[in-house]
Amino acid sequence: MPLRLVSPRGLTSPRLRRAARDSPRLFRSFTSPARASVQPNGRYATAVGIAGAVALGVITAAYSPYSQTHCDAPSSLAIDKRDAIHKHESGITPSSPMRLKMESYIKEKQKEIVAALEKVDGKPFIIDTWERKSSGGGGISCVLQEGNVFEKAGVNISVVYGKLPRAAIVKMRADHKNLDPAVESLDFFAAGLSMVLHPKNPMAPTVHLNYRYFETMAEDGSTQAWWFGGGTDLTPSYLFDEDAIHFHKTIKEACEKHDKRYYPTFKKWCDEYFCVKHRGESRGIGGIFFDDLDDKDPEQLFGFVQDCLNAFLPSYIPIIQKRKNMPFTPGEKAWQQLRRGRYVEFNLVHDRGTAFGLNTPGARVESILMSLPLTAGWKYMHSPAPGSREERLLEVLRKPVDWV
Repeated sequence: MPLRLVSPRGLTSPRLRRAARDSPRLFRSFTSPARASVQPNGRYATAVGIAGAVALGVITAAYSPYSQTHCDAPSSLAIDKRDAIHKHESGITPSSPMRLKMESYIKEKQKEIVAALEKVDGKPFIIDTWERKSSGGGGISCVLQEGNVFEKAGVNISVVYGKLPRAAIVKMRADHKNLDPAVESLDFFAAGLSMVLHPKNPMAPTVHLNYRYFETMAEDGSTQAWWFGGGTDLTPSYLFDEDAIHFHKTIKEACEKHDKRYYPTFKKWCDEYFCVKHRGESRGIGGIFFDDLDDKDPEQLFGFVQDCLNAFLPSYIPIIQKRKNMPFTPGEKAWQQLRRGRYVEFNLVHDRGTAFGLNTPGARVESILMSLPLTAGWKYMHSPAPGSREERLLEVLRKPVDWV
């Protein structure tokens, strides 16, 4: 049965016309016992068939920007290229791989969050789209600096493909026993939305959020190990108990839709993780934090992550609206700078995400360090006045509180 070229436009694709012109015998001579089809468009052509797949692989290697080397079939393309073809041909459906569903979801949430924050601040974010050409993927960094409300705000997404070296695989086996420690490398995928907001007003708290999905893949693109991670936490310079209660209550409600154990477990984990160990104090008043979460069906956990991310705007917007225009003194602004110094110390010394990002080949340093404030301060042997609001904050940071 001759190879059939199936396209609503026939051979109107310039790429296929060039292929037919330059390699006419390929188009005339293959036969295959299976039906083969070519789905052409402005960016790529794919072949499905037996003999046809081999020959069309040569053509797509020559004429497709998705092909970096000559290949014998689409399955020989790098996984990020195959995922790009899937998204273009089929879109995102319930049967799509989890990695593509997570990517689609965080892109939509980034737009929603940025729009809400622009409404609060009155100034637009700078949108910086970047590609990770070394091994696939990229991201969108949305950054606002020196705004009306936010001194610095960043809402970033990253979608990264790459290979884990053997040393990383061995380390990850502590939590994921199905990883094969004998292989030299494994394909991996990581996608996440990260956000840090540093308001100008010292009465308004800094907030951090990150939700992510990670998986390793076999050569055919099928998922091997997978897990979700993330969380959110609030870092005030001046503590308002009602803000802390509201923030924690909103997160707790999102957690309890899925598992009553999640909030107390992840709240404790957050208090322990966001600890500036060399200072003996927490970075802020906590929230939730979790990692390597694979204790349920992936669709269930995807729903959990969605509910947590959906809870962000209700948890924070009411707080920033109340605090953004409050009066403050130069001394209170100076205290905010000292607290930001602690924030910088944690992120650069203790944060695993920052360390992982900076040590990933081809890392985009500007996006990784987006979390740092525009300004911060340090004073030698500074100690707040006894009985002051600053001293009370330190007491809470040294002994975390159960807010709800």
